Amino acid sequence: MTTPLQKTLPYDPVAQRALPGIQPLPPEEWLIIDEAYAGQMALRDALLADHRDKVLALDESAREAALEMLDMVLHQSYPGAGDSVTRPDGVTVIIDRDDPLGTIGRLIQEDVNILQKQGDEHVLTGGVMCFPASWTLSEKFMRPMVRIHKPVTDYDENIAKRVQRLFDGIRPGKPLWRFNVLGYHDPALHQPRTEDAPRNKKSAEPAGYLRSERQVMMRLPRTGAVAFIIHTYVIARKDAPPGVLDT
Repeated sequence: MTTPLQKTLPYDPVAQRALPGIQPLPPEEWLIIDEAYAGQMALRDALLADHRDKVLALDESAREAALEMLDMVLHQSYPGAGDSVTRPDGVTVIIDRDDPLGTIGRLIQEDVNILQKQGDEHVLTGGVMCFPASWTLSEKFMRPMVRIHKPVTDYDENIAKRVQRLFDGIRPGKPLWRFNVLGYHDPALHQPRTEDAPRNKKSAEPAGYLRSERQVMMRLPRTGAVAFIIHTYVIARKDAPPGVLDT
Protein backbone atom coordinates (compact mmCIF):
# COMPACT_ATOMS: atom_id res chain seq x y z
CA MET A 1 0.00 0.00 0.00
CA THR A 2 1.36 3.43 -0.95
CA THR A 3 2.18 5.61 2.03
CA PRO A 4 -0.25 8.55 2.26
CA LEU A 5 1.73 11.77 2.62
CA GLN A 6 0.79 15.18 3.91
CA LYS A 7 2.08 18.36 2.31
CA THR A 8 1.89 20.70 5.29
CA LEU A 9 2.17 20.78 9.07
CA PRO A 10 -0.20 22.77 11.32
CA TYR A 11 2.77 24.03 13.37
CA ASP A 12 6.26 25.38 12.81
CA PRO A 13 8.70 22.42 13.01
CA VAL A 14 11.64 24.75 13.53
CA ALA A 15 10.18 26.21 16.72
CA GLN A 16 11.49 23.43 18.95
CA ARG A 17 11.45 24.00 22.70
CA ALA A 18 13.63 22.53 25.41
CA LEU A 19 12.59 19.00 26.39
CA PRO A 20 9.87 18.03 26.97
CA GLY A 21 8.56 21.02 24.94
CA ILE A 22 5.03 21.06 26.35
CA GLN A 23 2.34 23.62 25.44
CA PRO A 24 -1.34 24.01 26.41
CA LEU A 25 -3.91 22.92 23.82
CA PRO A 26 -7.48 24.16 23.34
CA PRO A 27 -9.66 21.26 24.59
CA GLU A 28 -11.59 21.00 21.32
CA GLU A 29 -8.40 20.42 19.29
CA TRP A 30 -7.19 17.11 20.70
CA LEU A 31 -8.32 15.26 17.56
CA ILE A 32 -7.79 16.50 14.00
CA ILE A 33 -8.39 15.35 10.42
CA ASP A 34 -5.92 16.19 7.68
CA GLU A 35 -5.42 15.62 3.95
CA ALA A 36 -4.01 12.10 4.44
CA TYR A 37 -7.08 10.88 6.35
CA ALA A 38 -8.44 8.37 3.84
CA GLY A 39 -5.07 6.79 3.13
CA GLN A 40 -4.05 6.58 6.77
CA MET A 41 -7.40 5.10 7.78
CA ALA A 42 -7.19 2.43 5.09
CA LEU A 43 -3.77 1.48 6.41
CA ARG A 44 -5.05 1.41 9.99
CA ASP A 45 -7.91 -0.88 8.96
CA ALA A 46 -5.45 -3.26 7.27
CA LEU A 47 -3.03 -3.33 10.22
CA LEU A 48 -5.80 -4.00 12.73
CA ALA A 49 -7.22 -6.75 10.55
CA ASP A 50 -3.95 -8.49 9.66
CA HIS A 51 -1.47 -7.59 12.44
CA ARG A 52 -3.66 -6.90 15.45
CA ASP A 53 -1.26 -8.56 17.89
CA LYS A 54 1.49 -6.14 16.84
CA VAL A 55 -0.50 -2.91 17.01
CA LEU A 56 -2.91 -3.37 19.94
CA ALA A 57 -2.52 -4.33 23.59
CA LEU A 58 -4.88 -3.86 26.53
CA ASP A 59 -4.47 -4.94 30.12
CA GLU A 60 -7.73 -5.69 31.90
CA SER A 61 -6.89 -2.99 34.46
CA ALA A 62 -7.16 -0.40 31.67
CA ARG A 63 -10.45 -1.59 30.17
CA GLU A 64 -12.57 1.07 31.88
CA ALA A 65 -10.14 3.77 30.77
CA ALA A 66 -10.26 2.43 27.20
CA LEU A 67 -14.06 2.52 27.30
CA GLU A 68 -13.96 6.07 28.62
CA MET A 69 -11.59 7.00 25.81
CA LEU A 70 -13.97 5.46 23.26
CA ASP A 71 -16.84 7.53 24.68
CA MET A 72 -14.72 10.68 24.41
CA VAL A 73 -13.76 9.91 20.79
CA LEU A 74 -17.41 9.35 19.87
CA HIS A 75 -18.51 12.53 21.65
CA GLN A 76 -15.81 14.57 19.91
CA SER A 77 -15.92 13.13 16.40
CA TYR A 78 -19.23 11.29 16.05
CA PRO A 79 -21.82 12.99 18.29
CA GLY A 80 -25.07 11.07 18.56
CA ALA A 81 -23.45 7.84 17.37
CA GLY A 82 -25.49 4.65 17.61
CA ASP A 83 -24.33 1.09 17.03
CA SER A 84 -22.21 2.17 14.07
CA VAL A 85 -20.79 5.32 12.49
CA THR A 86 -19.74 6.34 9.00
CA ARG A 87 -16.27 7.86 8.81
CA PRO A 88 -15.47 10.91 6.65
CA ASP A 89 -14.00 8.51 4.06
CA GLY A 90 -17.34 6.70 3.77
CA VAL A 91 -16.35 3.54 5.68
CA THR A 92 -18.86 2.25 8.24
CA VAL A 93 -17.43 1.10 11.58
CA ILE A 94 -19.32 -0.98 14.14
CA ILE A 95 -19.00 0.41 17.69
CA ASP A 96 -17.73 -2.66 19.56
CA ARG A 97 -17.56 -1.89 23.27
CA ASP A 98 -15.96 -5.29 23.87
CA ASP A 99 -13.04 -4.03 21.76
CA PRO A 100 -12.68 -0.37 22.73
CA LEU A 101 -9.13 0.22 21.51
CA GLY A 102 -9.68 -1.71 18.29
CA THR A 103 -12.74 0.43 17.63
CA ILE A 104 -10.87 3.65 18.44
CA GLY A 105 -8.11 2.60 16.06
CA ARG A 106 -10.61 2.51 13.20
CA LEU A 107 -12.37 5.77 14.09
CA ILE A 108 -9.56 8.33 14.21
CA GLN A 109 -6.21 9.00 12.54
CA GLU A 110 -4.45 9.16 15.88
CA ASP A 111 -2.76 6.35 17.78
CA VAL A 112 -3.78 6.21 21.45
CA ASN A 113 -1.83 4.97 24.46
CA ILE A 114 -3.27 4.71 27.97
CA LEU A 115 -1.04 5.29 30.99
CA GLN A 116 -2.10 4.68 34.60
CA LYS A 117 -0.31 5.59 37.81
CA GLN A 118 1.17 2.56 39.55
CA GLY A 119 3.35 3.45 42.50
CA ASP A 120 5.52 6.43 41.61
CA GLU A 121 5.26 6.16 37.82
CA HIS A 122 2.76 5.99 35.01
CA VAL A 123 2.66 2.61 33.26
CA LEU A 124 1.57 1.88 29.68
CA THR A 125 -1.47 -0.36 30.26
CA GLY A 126 -3.11 -0.12 26.85
CA GLY A 127 -2.47 1.09 23.35
CA VAL A 128 -3.50 0.99 19.72
CA MET A 129 -0.27 1.90 17.93
CA CYS A 130 -0.49 1.44 14.18
CA PHE A 131 2.25 3.93 13.29
CA PRO A 132 5.24 3.36 15.61
CA ALA A 133 8.38 5.34 14.79
CA SER A 134 11.18 2.84 15.45
CA TRP A 135 9.76 1.10 18.52
CA THR A 136 7.40 -1.77 19.31
CA LEU A 137 4.28 -1.75 21.47
CA SER A 138 5.04 -5.24 22.82
CA GLU A 139 8.31 -4.06 24.42
CA LYS A 140 6.71 -1.00 26.02
CA PHE A 141 3.44 -2.59 27.19
CA MET A 142 3.09 -2.72 30.99
CA ARG A 143 6.34 -0.77 31.39
CA PRO A 144 6.82 2.47 33.39
CA MET A 145 7.83 5.75 31.76
CA VAL A 146 11.59 5.40 32.27
CA ARG A 147 11.59 1.88 30.83
CA ILE A 148 9.36 2.95 27.92
CA HIS A 149 12.00 5.43 26.77
CA LYS A 150 14.84 2.93 26.51
CA PRO A 151 17.15 3.45 24.58
CA VAL A 152 16.57 7.25 24.21
CA THR A 153 19.89 8.69 25.41
CA ASP A 154 18.48 12.17 26.16
CA TYR A 155 15.86 10.68 28.50
CA ASP A 156 17.92 10.84 31.68
CA GLU A 157 16.81 10.82 35.33
CA ASN A 158 16.25 14.57 35.34
CA ILE A 159 13.99 14.46 32.27
CA ALA A 160 12.18 11.42 33.71
CA LYS A 161 11.32 13.29 36.92
CA ARG A 162 10.12 16.32 34.96
CA VAL A 163 7.92 14.17 32.73
CA GLN A 164 6.44 12.34 35.72
CA ARG A 165 5.62 15.65 37.43
CA LEU A 166 4.03 16.75 34.17
CA PHE A 167 1.85 13.64 33.97
CA ASP A 168 0.84 14.03 37.61
CA GLY A 169 -0.22 17.61 36.92
CA ILE A 170 -2.41 17.05 33.86
CA ARG A 171 -5.95 18.17 34.64
CA PRO A 172 -9.21 17.06 33.02
CA GLY A 173 -10.26 19.46 30.30
CA LYS A 174 -6.74 20.93 30.06
CA PRO A 175 -4.88 18.89 27.42
CA LEU A 176 -1.21 19.51 26.68
CA TRP A 177 0.76 18.89 23.53
CA ARG A 178 4.22 18.75 22.01
CA PHE A 179 5.77 17.69 18.72
CA ASN A 180 8.93 16.06 17.47
CA VAL A 181 10.77 16.31 14.16
CA LEU A 182 12.54 13.31 12.61
CA GLY A 183 14.29 12.76 9.31
CA TYR A 184 13.49 9.40 7.64
CA HIS A 185 14.66 7.74 4.43
CA ASP A 186 11.64 5.42 4.38
CA PRO A 187 8.18 7.07 4.36
CA ALA A 188 6.35 3.99 5.74
CA LEU A 189 4.05 4.85 8.63
CA HIS A 190 4.34 1.46 10.33
CA GLN A 191 8.04 1.25 11.28
CA PRO A 192 8.47 -0.96 14.35
CA ARG A 193 11.97 -1.66 15.65
CA THR A 194 13.05 -3.60 18.71
CA GLU A 195 15.19 -1.99 21.40
CA ASP A 196 18.14 -4.26 20.66
CA ALA A 197 18.02 -3.85 16.88
CA PRO A 198 21.08 -2.02 15.52
CA ARG A 199 20.53 1.70 15.21
CA ASN A 200 20.92 2.84 11.63
CA LYS A 201 24.21 4.60 11.01
CA LYS A 202 23.92 8.18 9.87
CA SER A 203 23.58 8.12 6.10
CA ALA A 204 25.56 10.36 3.81
CA GLU A 205 22.36 10.83 1.83
CA PRO A 206 19.96 13.50 3.15
CA ALA A 207 16.68 12.27 4.59
CA GLY A 208 13.96 12.20 1.97
CA TYR A 209 11.06 12.61 4.38
CA LEU A 210 10.09 14.69 7.38
CA ARG A 211 8.25 12.65 10.01
CA SER A 212 6.61 14.56 12.83
CA GLU A 213 4.34 13.46 15.66
CA ARG A 214 1.80 15.78 17.24
CA GLN A 215 1.57 14.31 20.74
CA VAL A 216 -1.37 15.19 23.00
CA MET A 217 -1.55 14.34 26.71
CA MET A 218 -5.01 14.36 28.27
CA ARG A 219 -6.45 13.32 31.64
CA LEU A 220 -9.55 11.13 31.40
CA PRO A 221 -11.92 12.64 33.97
CA ARG A 222 -13.75 9.50 35.11
CA THR A 223 -10.92 6.97 35.47
CA GLY A 224 -8.03 9.41 35.98
CA ALA A 225 -5.86 7.67 33.37
CA VAL A 226 -3.70 9.72 31.01
CA ALA A 227 -4.23 9.32 27.27
CA PHE A 228 -1.17 9.89 25.07
CA ILE A 229 -2.50 10.61 21.59
CA ILE A 230 -0.25 10.68 18.50
CA HIS A 231 -1.07 12.18 15.11
CA THR A 232 1.64 11.28 12.59
CA TYR A 233 2.71 13.40 9.64
CA VAL A 234 5.03 12.25 6.85
CA ILE A 235 6.04 14.91 4.33
CA ALA A 236 8.33 14.55 1.31
CA ARG A 237 11.48 16.66 1.32
CA LYS A 238 10.20 18.78 -1.57
CA ASP A 239 7.18 19.81 0.52
CA ALA A 240 8.98 20.19 3.87
CA PRO A 241 9.71 23.66 5.30
CA PRO A 242 13.07 24.90 3.98
CA GLY A 243 16.07 23.68 5.93
CA VAL A 244 14.19 21.58 8.49
CA LEU A 245 15.68 18.31 7.19
CA ASP A 246 19.18 19.78 6.99
CA THR A 247 19.64 20.65 10.67
